[in-house]
Order: sequence, then structure tokens, then C-alpha cells
Amino acid sequence: MYQHLDQEGFVLPYANGKVVCVGRSYRDHAEELNNPVPESPLLFIKPATSLTPLSEPLVLPAEAGPVHHEAEVALLIGRRLCKADAGTALAGVAGVGLALDLTLRALQDELKAKGHPWERAKAFDGSCPMGPFLAPELLSPLQQLDFSLMVNGELRQSGNTGLMMWSMGELLADISHSFTLMPGDIVLTGTPKGVGELNPGDALTLTLDNKFAFEAKVAK
Repeated sequence: MYQHLDQEGFVLPYANGKVVCVGRSYRDHAEELNNPVPESPLLFIKPATSLTPLSEPLVLPAEAGPVHHEAEVALLIGRRLCKADAGTALAGVAGVGLALDLTLRALQDELKAKGHPWERAKAFDGSCPMGPFLAPELLSPLQQLDFSLMVNGELRQSGNTGLMMWSMGELLADISHSFTLMPGDIVLTGTPKGVGELNPGDALTLTLDNKFAFEAKVAK
């Protein structure tokens, strides 16, 4: 089971909670998949069983079709947020990290075409590889965080949170008006363009704020 660790590897005092994901928060990603650009944040949830350490080999459910990577900035919630405003919500962030929203793309396309929920394509076991969390004060303002994903030395995704259609505080506040966020919950804030297929043996490097790099490997 994934544990919440800080950059030094110490266990943080939070139980694994739900993972709230924001879809299409970057306009360029919505456009690359020919999806409508939403007028308000598009939300879906991964269960705690989707969490797996980014440092362990990523096991792809190959029998289920192509698995795509979606690199995202992740926010660890440290206090209860219920119907919060943007400023209060932002103060509830206890850690910032990087995650992968692994997606069974062909299955997701099939589900979307039928008007069905996405969970079978998004919420399977191990679908949320999660790196360690950093204290927010170690990073640039959350609204201007650079992040990237390289696969086998090739740059696949590069984004900046300033390009999101909603600020971090606005996202958290919006979520908290739909359902309460609890300590240990994680919010994935969305992915920029460049999503693509992962294959056995791929080597991944995720970089946050041009200062912190995290390595991952897809199991063969």
C-alpha cells in the first residue's frame, strides 16, 4: 500500500484516502483528444487502492489494452475542507508531488462513446503511481509550478500550473463544495498535452519545479 512520504522518506501522519482527479483542466490536453473544453472542473475519483509508489515497478494491465501516461501535479490534503473558499482551501495543502494518472485509453473511449462513467478505465488497482510529497514552502508558488515527464530520455509532457483554466485554490474550493476533502486525500490537478502509451521496460523521469526529479520504471 502506498504511504505518504516526504522528500526525506519520513512517513507523514495521514491514512490513504480517496484520489480526486480533475479532467481537462489544461485546454491543450482537451483539444489533443478532441474533447469538449468544460465550463467547470470535470471531476472523477480513484479509490485508495489505485495508489502505488512511483519508486516501485509500474505493472501495466496489458490484457486490457493500451495504457497511457498522464503526468499531474498532486496535492496532499492536510485538513478537512468542506465548502471552502479558494484562500482557505489552498491553506489546507500539506504536500505537493507528482503522480501519473494511468488510463486505459481504448476502454475510456468506448465508455465515453456509450455515455458511461470512466472508472473502469481510470480507477483500476495501481492506476495512480504517486511520488513523495514536498512541503509547499520548498516550491515556487503553486500557481507557477513547472513539471515534466520524460520517457526513455524523450520529453513527452511539459506543463506549468499557471496554464490551468482554474487556479489551485479555485479547484480545491470547487471540489469541497461537491464533497468534503479529508486529511490524506489527494487531488490530481490535471495533465497537459503529450499523453501517450507506456510499454514494458520504459524508463520515466518526472521533474517538479525544475529542482526535483523522480524516477520510475515500467515492469517488463
